[in-house]
Amino acid sequence: MNIKNRIAVITGGATGIGAALARRFHAEGAKCVVVAGLQPELLAAVAQEVGGLAVPCDVANEAEIQALVARVERDIGPIDIFCSNAGIARLGDEDVPDAEWQLNWDIHVMAHVYAVRAVAPLMAARGEGYLVHTASAAGLLSHIQSATYSVTKHAAVAFAEWVSIKYREQGVRVSVLAPQAVRTPMTERPDGAAVASVDGMIEPEALAECVVRSMDREEFLILPHPGVRDYMVRKATDVDRWLKGMARWRAQAGPAPRDV
Repeated sequence: MNIKNRIAVITGGATGIGAALARRFHAEGAKCVVVAGLQPELLAAVAQEVGGLAVPCDVANEAEIQALVARVERDIGPIDIFCSNAGIARLGDEDVPDAEWQLNWDIHVMAHVYAVRAVAPLMAARGEGYLVHTASAAGLLSHIQSATYSVTKHAAVAFAEWVSIKYREQGVRVSVLAPQAVRTPMTERPDGAAVASVDGMIEPEALAECVVRSMDREEFLILPHPGVRDYMVRKATDVDRWLKGMARWRAQAGPAPRDV
């Protein structure tokens, strides 16, 4: 996918990864970059910077995702790229209230489902399109301090795989973005990246560069931290050994606070 002259929509576009993608897509010559999310002032600033459009949108609400897609298709043109990027860092184990589980599920999984329902059939009908789903290295491996984050990010990866299988022959490409620690407002919170930053923290701009390169090659896995692929191999080769190692690491690190 060549980004030049394309129309791109990015949820979670006000800060961090989303804002970096917006700037990079603009630099690559995108026709229009639409940023969506729940921080209207920050969204407006990013949209102004890239000459695009800011649209307030709660990704956990399917009607708002549908309205976002309909507005862009009507007022700007066919969506070529949809980055389902919004996420939260609300860490917890199996004992957190059900509402916390549901919040993680709604934002990390159902938001992707809603986006695919809204835009993938349109792309398929045109025979071309690109979906980028932001997950996490935790979705390929695990997050030793959070069940809610690990489980929902795993589900995000599984859904992206399924969508790729369903829509590939109709011209729709799918990538899943699975970084470790990226310097964003999320990782700046108390111990928000204590575990993920074990292999270092990268800047959002470096991640955006990796996304553009991977989209150009139409790779399913976008891995800004190359070591994640090695960890995946170790896990697949001897999962029991991998689990024992992760358990020792958790014992040393300790559980994360729930309210982060």
